[in-house]
Amino acid sequence: MSGSMMGTPVPNEHETVGAYALGILDDAEATAFEAHLATCEWCAQQLDELAGMEPMLAALADLPGSGTPAIGESLSAKPSPRIVNKLVDEVAERRAQKRRRSFYMVAAAGALIIGGPFVAMAASGGDSGGGAKQGQVLAATPKELFDSMSDKVSATDSSTGVSATVAMQEKNWGTSLGLELKGVKGPLKCSLIAVGTNGERWTASTWSVGKWGYGIPNGKTAESKQPLYIGGAVAPAQNDIDHFEVVDSDGNKLVQVDA
Repeated sequence: MSGSMMGTPVPNEHETVGAYALGILDDAEATAFEAHLATCEWCAQQLDELAGMEPMLAALADLPGSGTPAIGESLSAKPSPRIVNKLVDEVAERRAQKRRRSFYMVAAAGALIIGGPFVAMAASGGDSGGGAKQGQVLAATPKELFDSMSDKVSATDSSTGVSATVAMQEKNWGTSLGLELKGVKGPLKCSLIAVGTNGERWTASTWSVGKWGYGIPNGKTAESKQPLYIGGAVAPAQNDIDHFEVVDSDGNKLVQVDA
């Protein structure tokens, strides 16, 4: 610390200057400190002196056992006020960009939670079956995804009255699935299970069924009269899947569909 600050008590609200210089504050703490920094000459001076810590630590990491004069000179060099100001501006901008990205992700998640269309960003164009180009945005509801798949198998369980149609589309990474479910009443928690030809079981999707159910012709609500559409995916290739099972959380099988 500079001589003018030696022996001066450090107020509690200024104690985060060191953590800020090291970049270990979270977004909320960093934002609060940046607002404080704009009006605090003491913190600005301390940040000026601490700004050289990050390059000093980087240089120490590469320091040979014997040391060199060049590194010693670089460690003792103090950044100019212009460099310090630029550093503060860059840190603030990086944090602002991170906050904007977080906001967009929260907004997208909110749209999914309240029942908006399913949105996915294609990672690559290598999928068989007409995969999208890199960066292309795909938007579809679970029903639209189900309808887009031409390979479908269906079955109805005579004891439970539950009907299921499973749509399949092979991908480079496994098999994309769509499910249409009818005649199921709740409350239940259910899963779509893909059973491999080797007996291995893979959970493709899970969901909840409300009291009135789905796909009930005389259902009490408009929603309960409509089928339930669910999307899912499993790792095995389509040819390695023997059949599908819709089961409840207790493991009871509601319907089985041969692949």
